[in-house]
Amino acid sequence: MSQTVADMLAEARRRFTEAGIADPATDARLLVAGLLKQSSTELLTRSAEKLSADQIAMISKALERRLGHEPVHRILGEREFYGLALQLSAETLEPRPDTEILVDTVLPYLKDLAKVHGRLHILDIGTGTGAICLALLSECLEASGIGSDISADALGTARSNAERNGLQDRFQAVRSKWFEKIQGSFHAIVSNPPYIASNVIHDLAPEVTKFDPVAALDGGPDGLDAYRAIAKDAARFMRPDGVLALEIGYDQRNDVTAIFEAKGFNCLKSVKDYGQNDRALMFALA
Repeated sequence: MSQTVADMLAEARRRFTEAGIADPATDARLLVAGLLKQSSTELLTRSAEKLSADQIAMISKALERRLGHEPVHRILGEREFYGLALQLSAETLEPRPDTEILVDTVLPYLKDLAKVHGRLHILDIGTGTGAICLALLSECLEASGIGSDISADALGTARSNAERNGLQDRFQAVRSKWFEKIQGSFHAIVSNPPYIASNVIHDLAPEVTKFDPVAALDGGPDGLDAYRAIAKDAARFMRPDGVLALEIGYDQRNDVTAIFEAKGFNCLKSVKDYGQNDRALMFALA
């Protein structure tokens, strides 16, 4: 018996519900639409279309992967971030909507700086997919940026994402641990560093523990190692009127602020995410 788009969608929803997946209807819709290269609207308007044997096999295989806790966007191989389609890879974090708040926080400052300086230079430490840097470049045409990472796999993905979105001429990928191989000075330094305490990583959802790279999660014993490393040297790489913006964990605002204030920074702004948790901090040199 042949299956339609609607049949496959219903099967995905049912199986995800039975498996206790958090948002079965959304995951079913995103996965089936993504695999069929259809929008949510097309999924509805073409729901009676019959699927080929190859399409059924492809969707069935993807359902099994999701039932094994692999996140939908990892199965699809890409995710949208700030309007950009970004490819994912094994050593990159999947960019989350909450990280868009970091971009929102920095952009107004960059646009003001562009009026003064004309050309701007951005550094994104631990760039992963390139998400934060590429989003800023796409919104601020006066800017060029460096995305640094310790992972060659991540840097390859970031380069590919820059090309995919027509930003390759203004983006450079550099392999560096923190500031070791970085040269120049920057109007904005941004980072979504590893900030989860080592001993709680195993308590996270299997979607994270099984599929996100540990190096992009593990912030050391208290989750603050990355902030200390950035704070130690950041001032040497900043323009006098530049800004430094960071994503943080929900309970880290006071600790991270103290780390940067001890190194001569003032906190300009603290921003909450969609769940009303502290999510981003922005600093300037005192």
